[in-house]
Amino acid sequence: MNDLTSYTHGLAEQARHASRGLVAATGEQKNAWLHRAAALIRERGDELVAANAKDLEQAPEYGLNSAAIDRLRLTDERLEGIAFALEEIALLPNPIGEVIDSNVRPNGLLVTRVRVPLGVVFFIYESRPNVTVDAAAICVKSGNAVILRGGKEALHSNQAFYKMLAETLDEVGLPRHAVQLVETTDREAVGHFLQMEDLIDVTIPRGGKSLIERVAAEARMPVIKHFDGICHLYVDKAADLDMACEITVNSKCQRPGVCNAAETLLVHKDIAGEFLPRVAEQLKNAGCELRGDARTRELISFATAATDEDYHTEYLDLILSVRVVDDVETAMQHIDEYGSHHTDNIVTNDLTAANLFLTTVDSSAVMVNASTRFNDGGEFGLGAEIGISTDRFHARGPCGLKELTTYKYVVHGNGQIK
Repeated sequence: MNDLTSYTHGLAEQARHASRGLVAATGEQKNAWLHRAAALIRERGDELVAANAKDLEQAPEYGLNSAAIDRLRLTDERLEGIAFALEEIALLPNPIGEVIDSNVRPNGLLVTRVRVPLGVVFFIYESRPNVTVDAAAICVKSGNAVILRGGKEALHSNQAFYKMLAETLDEVGLPRHAVQLVETTDREAVGHFLQMEDLIDVTIPRGGKSLIERVAAEARMPVIKHFDGICHLYVDKAADLDMACEITVNSKCQRPGVCNAAETLLVHKDIAGEFLPRVAEQLKNAGCELRGDARTRELISFATAATDEDYHTEYLDLILSVRVVDDVETAMQHIDEYGSHHTDNIVTNDLTAANLFLTTVDSSAVMVNASTRFNDGGEFGLGAEIGISTDRFHARGPCGLKELTTYKYVVHGNGQIK
């Protein structure tokens, strides 16, 4: 990879050419590719596990902890899950060509809005190799060519998956370069891609905050991103406290290392004395550390002092910051100051408080009486997602097939002139 400029430009040009071919692909072709790829993953699982073993052997060199190594590992069970996910995506409706709306004008013109692909997606992501397959499947199903740039920690696994994806594209007659893998680990390659607004339509970074900040600063094309998942759970004075305990523990502890896990618990002062000792004991039994304000520490003896930085932190761990608030307005002010516009939740039986919270809190998902862990493409019925966006344009929340499309106007006339 001595000439990164030529290498990266070549991949982008091939992706642009493939994207034009994908526009004419049928839903049947794309589904045939998904099924064939799933079958090949099952047939050649040994080949994938062997490639993954090379990555696992090198993992300590990259400083991966035990949790990161576990995310990197491929097993027969996980390969089956990856293959099954492809088959689930094949079951989803083909979004391309969908008529969003239409109307007939007084002069007889038929004006329709029709869903079309974005074009070329540059996707940068972390070390989990299953993401290679998921992203490729979602992009191609939505009619987009994709350039995949995975982490160096999973290079051998990603190369093995990519070989199968490209091979099966050929088999069903789809453009081979509809899916491409960046096979250099040189970080400068990313910078080259981020300057190609003439060839790449959108960049999607999925990884640590520093990566996303770099992409947002350097990209000359639109970026679909989220920086942090600082998710809040507010327990109102009218909450069912048994329900509130279950939702709090699930939101924080069910899987603490993901972006839709709760990071801050806000509790109305009128029920704090009863609720906080109860939920604190359950959180403690789950191994969760609590950091709270002065009023919280009066009620929970083992809670340590929370700093302003704690309320700004996405822990991704069994740590929860806690604050007692005077009312729902104070809770919303806290969320506005410290939140990341990802997922925020109120637990209450007061319809007025719930509606105020839903209307005022500005996040990609706002919930009433449900775990924050439900902000997910699969849980929302999208079938699959390429990430969760906290942006407002052009997609927000879980990004599935439709979020990887735009639209164009199609007009039919019979000789009208203006």
